[in-house]
Amino acid sequence: MAESYIEQINHHIVGNSAIAQTEAGIRMTNHPTSITTYSNAQLDDYQGRPRRAFPWRPPLSLTLQARFSHPTGTLSGTAGFGFWNDPFMMTGARLPSLPRAIWFFYSSPESNIALALDQPGHGWKAATIDAWRWPFFLLAPTAPIAMPLMRIRPLYHALWPLAQRAIGVSERLVEVDLTTWHTYRIEWGVTSAHFFVDDQLVLAGNTPPRGPLGLVIWKDNQAMVVTPWGSFRHRLVASATDQWLEVATVAIATK
Repeated sequence: MAESYIEQINHHIVGNSAIAQTEAGIRMTNHPTSITTYSNAQLDDYQGRPRRAFPWRPPLSLTLQARFSHPTGTLSGTAGFGFWNDPFMMTGARLPSLPRAIWFFYSSPESNIALALDQPGHGWKAATIDAWRWPFFLLAPTAPIAMPLMRIRPLYHALWPLAQRAIGVSERLVEVDLTTWHTYRIEWGVTSAHFFVDDQLVLAGNTPPRGPLGLVIWKDNQAMVVTPWGSFRHRLVASATDQWLEVATVAIATK
């Protein structure tokens, strides 16, 4: 794909947000907003398509440069880039689905998405998930019994790795200065996933999602709680300042 690919894909703007061309690339901004207004500035290439027609399958690589307006912990909501199956009907009249994603994903401290053993539930991460796997469906009937047990630390350490693998979760916190430019690369293979920041490997996993998935690059003001012990919540996060994600040199190379 040529660098101009980001100029050809869909713009999705909700609430008090904007997408603008900059000297370096494209900036997705959430303007000041309250906890009553959902705001999202998003680029994607799957609007108007059924999931079976989403354009990307492994093996491929995604490379882009990115920076944010605020550092980890101060940046609010969620943001990131990579590939997913849009399971929550955010851009079209599709049925809800179990999540599949391979991406760099940010969530602010208001979130607690605790899907990987002993990894924090918020922050800037390299991550995969694929709940459309037969091990997940085998384990799903045990959830009402298993979830309360996850509150007991030794049982959490003993049992959650089985569930984590069943839903295809691999995660690693990425500790970089978000406000400076970095080059991010995802190598999405059929049996492996590798994530690089400035050519340094930050995560290698062997549970990559299957396709088809769509490219998504976004900044919004959501916060979510999803934990192994059965806590599920969603809220919006207020911000008094402009907050943005800026990307450049987006390239997808199929293999």
